Amino acid sequence: MKEITLTLLTGNDREQFILDNQCAFKYGAMEEFGERDSHFEEDGEIISRKTIENSIDQGVAYRIREDGRIVGGLVLQINEKTHHNHLDLLFVSPNAHSKGIGTAAWKCVESLYPETKAWETCTPYFEKRNIHFYVNKCGFHIVEFFNSLHPDPRDPETGNAADFENGGEMFRFEKVVNLKTRI
Repeated sequence: MKEITLTLLTGNDREQFILDNQCAFKYGAMEEFGERDSHFEEDGEIISRKTIENSIDQGVAYRIREDGRIVGGLVLQINEKTHHNHLDLLFVSPNAHSKGIGTAAWKCVESLYPETKAWETCTPYFEKRNIHFYVNKCGFHIVEFFNSLHPDPRDPETGNAADFENGGEMFRFEKVVNLKTRI
């Protein structure tokens, strides 16, 4: 089996990280909706540059590597006081899907942050691969569904109270960590 590692994002790789993230998210939407998709935030992107940049600036970003080769990335928000942490972004390059890379990367995350009491993340309602990954591979549970009847109280770009945007339907996942739930 190939070795999956995480390395901290460097400044000179930031632009490529953003582009790789947008490519991976766009691939998922195109796979689900094809050319008719209307879920793009800006300039034909599922996730805006601003959202990614804010996440990187406020969190800890890593590149996912397979035998040293970049195959994805992730961004975490680590709360040293409460140990309730947030996975902002996790992506694997489309040409590296279905090889166990995401699951191995998540195991690395849990090893890096063993003091974590709970993890949280969100994914769009249409990302069936992501829902399967978080629930069936990583042990998360769906705890909330944001939609027009139950809007997300936080704007992903600002962290402030959000107005529901058309098409902003998202699942929120949690993983309460103890010895029995670690993967």
